[in-house]
Amino acid sequence: MAQTTDQPGPLDPEDSHSDGHAEADEHLPTVLEQMGGVSGLIYSTVPVVVFVPVNSLWGLTAAIIAALATAVVILVVRLIRHEPVTPALAGLFGVAICVFIAYRTGSAKGYFLFGIWTTLLYAGVFVFSIVIRWPLIGVAWNLVNGAGSAWRRDRRTLIAYDLATAFWALVFGARYITQSQLYDHDQTGWLAFARIAMGWPLTAVAVLATVLLVRRAARRSEIEPTAAA
Repeated sequence: MAQTTDQPGPLDPEDSHSDGHAEADEHLPTVLEQMGGVSGLIYSTVPVVVFVPVNSLWGLTAAIIAALATAVVILVVRLIRHEPVTPALAGLFGVAICVFIAYRTGSAKGYFLFGIWTTLLYAGVFVFSIVIRWPLIGVAWNLVNGAGSAWRRDRRTLIAYDLATAFWALVFGARYITQSQLYDHDQTGWLAFARIAMGWPLTAVAVLATVLLVRRAARRSEIEPTAAA
C-alpha cells in the first residue's frame, strides 16, 4: 500500500499567510537603510558638530571649509568601507547648500536656514497627504511592495497609515517650531544642539512607530482578502 504523508499543498492558506509576514518583515528595515542606517544618521550630524565650534574659534570662512571637508571625508569613508554612498552624496549636497546660504547671509546661523524651511515643507506635505486621504506612508509602503491602492478601501488600514504619516508630520513640525524660534533669537549654538537632538534620535523613534503601525496595517490588509474568500 502506498504511503501518504500529510504535507501542506502549495496553496495552503497558512503558508501563504506566513510567507506574507516573512516578506513584510524583510521590507521593514528598508526605511532606515535608505537613510544610510544608524551610521548614516550619525554621520549626518558630524558636519554640524564641526561647523559651530570652528566658526566660534576661526570664523565663518574656516567653518564653511571645515564643514564641506567633513562631508567629503564621510563620503570617502563610505566608499572605502563599501557602504551605500547615496546618503553621503545627499548629505554632501545638503551641506553645500547650507554653507552657501551661510556665506550669502554672512552669518553662521544661516547654515541652519535650509534645514528649517525643509522641515516645514516636509510637515506640510505629510499633513496634506492625510487631508486628501492618501497618507504618504501608506502610498510609499504599498508602492514599494507593489500592493496597489486596495488598502485605501479598508477604514482601519487607512487610519493606521494616517497615524504613521501624522507621526512624521509631528516630528517635522516640532523641529520647525523649535529651530525657527532659536534662529530668530540668534542662538546658533542651541540651533546646533537642537539640530542634533531632534535629528537622528527623533528619526529613530519615527521609524519605530512607522514599523509598528505599518505591520498593523499589513496584517489588516491580509485579513480582508482571507475573510472575503
